[in-house]
Amino acid sequence: MSNKGEISQFIQKYFLHFNSAALVDAAKGYEDQLNQGSKMLVSLAGAMSTAELGKIFAEMIRTDKVHIISCTGANLEEDLMNLVAHSHYKRVPNYRDLTPQEEWDLLEKGLNRVTDTCIPEEEAFRRLQKHIYDIWKNAEEKGERYFPHEYMYKLLLSGVLEQYYEIDIKDSWMYAAAEKNLPIVVPGWEDSTMGNIFASYVIKGELKASTMKSGIEYMTFLADWYMNNSEKGIGFFQIGGGIAGDFPICVVPMLYQDLEQTETPFWSYFCQISDSTTSYGSYSGAVPNEKITWGKLDIDTPKFIVESDATIVAPLIFAYLLDM
Repeated sequence: MSNKGEISQFIQKYFLHFNSAALVDAAKGYEDQLNQGSKMLVSLAGAMSTAELGKIFAEMIRTDKVHIISCTGANLEEDLMNLVAHSHYKRVPNYRDLTPQEEWDLLEKGLNRVTDTCIPEEEAFRRLQKHIYDIWKNAEEKGERYFPHEYMYKLLLSGVLEQYYEIDIKDSWMYAAAEKNLPIVVPGWEDSTMGNIFASYVIKGELKASTMKSGIEYMTFLADWYMNNSEKGIGFFQIGGGIAGDFPICVVPMLYQDLEQTETPFWSYFCQISDSTTSYGSYSGAVPNEKITWGKLDIDTPKFIVESDATIVAPLIFAYLLDM
């Protein structure tokens, strides 16, 4: 414990039972994976970028404690939105008390609410739109095709957004990932704001759908990456549930069962942070052992589930891994 900082020492001293103990066990399991040379996939569901997880997640990326990310299109773009429009965001602490009329009033002000935080449409969405369109169009004119996250990497690394920065760049996990060219998969990107915007240009005939690489191509990319990086194991750290988690975890049974590559190793660690209740048929509410029956996890895979709010749990686990 001596090389750990005050936060890590605090949770080891006081987080002793139930979900708090599961948090500590999951953090130690993650650390064990890194110590044995295994790689780690982190999946981001929910509105983690709008919750400003980047403040600590960016450091996880910089210190090579994350090797690949699976996230929703919303998390991909909302980190950039926070970067360029942070001062225009509006907090609504009393969001539970809002009437339908008050919700409508937020819409009319161009404020799209995510729980207690409103994203400003004009400063966030539109500020990115004009610049990313130029990058999409330029690629199309050259006959080039890229993944959604690769276009955003180009946007960040071009420097064109620097004029708008409203937070410290070190707090942007997307910028940290772009600097490392970290692999990302973004299943279902089409349902994000930028995905909707791209689709609108396709409908208007201004861009071709083929200029954007697809979800099937993300899966084939992930299959190649998994086989090339699984020599010492690959762990799976899942924040939330849904497609950001279900899409990448399925690469193992696909390789093993559908491609009959029976030497494919199972995921070597699994942790899910979720407040989803166990229910009938939901992925988010499934206990880890169910994944054994789908050929995703082995009998002996270290498995953890922390049933709590990811905005509380993830920063604490990351702090432990960063020796804070």
